[in-house]
Amino acid sequence: MPENEKANQASEKSEKTKKSKKDKPGFGARAGKWFREMKAELKKVQWPTKKQTINNTVIVIVCCVVVGVCIWLFDTLASAVFKALINLFNS
Repeated sequence: MPENEKANQASEKSEKTKKSKKDKPGFGARAGKWFREMKAELKKVQWPTKKQTINNTVIVIVCCVVVGVCIWLFDTLASAVFKALINLFNS
C-alpha cells in the first residue's frame, strides 16, 4: 500500500510541475509587462526643472574645484615639508 501512495504522490508532483511550467508566461509577455511597469513608474518621477538642473550642476562644479584646490594645496605643502626634511638630513 505505501508504495502505491508514493507513486500517486510522485505523479501528482510531476503534474504540478508541468502545470506550473505551462502557466508561466513566455519571455515576450514578461518583457512586455516589465516595460509597461517601467513606463508607469517613470510617469511618477518628478523631474527637475531646467533651473534646478543648472543650479545643481554649478554646485557640483564649484565643489569639484574647491576639493581640487584643497588637494593641490596639501600636495604642495607636503612636498615642501618632505624637501625640507631631506635637505635637513642630507646636510
